[in-house]
Amino acid sequence: MINSASSSTLSPVLYVPHGGGPLPILGDERHQKMIAFLTEIATQLSEPSAIVVISAHWEEDQATLTGGAHPGLIYDYSGFSPEAYQIQYDAPGDPKLAQDLRRMISAHDLPAGIDEQRGFDHGLFIPLKLMFPDARIPCVQLSLLKNLDPKMHIELGKAIAPLRKQNVLIIGSGMSFHNMRAFFSFSTDGIAANEAFNDWLIDTCTAPSLSSEQREQRLIAWEKAPSARFCHPREEHLLPLHVCYGVTSAETPQANIVFNDEIMGTKVTSFLWR
Repeated sequence: MINSASSSTLSPVLYVPHGGGPLPILGDERHQKMIAFLTEIATQLSEPSAIVVISAHWEEDQATLTGGAHPGLIYDYSGFSPEAYQIQYDAPGDPKLAQDLRRMISAHDLPAGIDEQRGFDHGLFIPLKLMFPDARIPCVQLSLLKNLDPKMHIELGKAIAPLRKQNVLIIGSGMSFHNMRAFFSFSTDGIAANEAFNDWLIDTCTAPSLSSEQREQRLIAWEKAPSARFCHPREEHLLPLHVCYGVTSAETPQANIVFNDEIMGTKVTSFLWR
C-alpha cells in the first residue's frame, strides 16, 4: 500500500454498503461477498491521512461533524447477540479536520456545526473495521440533513471537495437498496424492481455518455427512477451517494463499479470515483 499522496493527486471517493447492523463483523454468511469486497478494496487505495464518513445513520438539521479527539462507538442497532455490543473500533477523531470541514461547508452557504460528544455509529465502524482493521487512521463522521433534500446533499459534497487534495478518503456509507421488508420476504416482482433501480443507478453514475450536469439532474430527480420508492421507501441510505457525487462532480464525475453483487438476497452496488 502506498503511504502518501501528493497534494496534486485527487483522493478516491467511495460509496459502500455497510450491510445489516453488526452482521458483517459477526461473519454472517449473507454478507460474505460484501466482507470480501471491503477487505480487498482497501488494498487498492493509497493510505489516507484521514477518513471522512457520511453515514446513513446520522441526520441533523444542519450538517454536523464529530469533533471529539476519541469518539466512542454508538451501537445503533438492537436484537442481536451480546457480541454485537462488544465490537470495538478505536480510531482517533480529528478535531482540526472537523473544524476545517465546518469552515468549508459554511463557506458554501450551508449551515454547519460540530458535536464534540457524539461517537461513531455503525455506518462508520462496520465498513472501516473491515477496510482498516488496525484503526490507526483518524476519522470524522459527517451527518446527513434531516430534510433529505437530494440537491442539498450534492451541494454538501461540493462544499467538501477540497479534501480530495489533502489525502483524505471520503466514504459514503449506506446501501444502494434499502427496503427492510423486502430483505426478509423477497418476491419475483421485488427482484425485478431491485434490478431495475440498480441498472438505473449504474447508468446514472457510470455511463460515459452523460455529462456531469445530466448525472446531477438524474440524482436530484432520483424518485423518478424505476421502482425508486420500492428500493428506498426512505432515502437516507441512498443520500450518502449524493454527497459522494457532489465531491467528485467537478473533476471525476464518472464512477467505476467496484461491487455489484448480493447482500442478504438483494443486488447492491458500490461505486468508486478516482
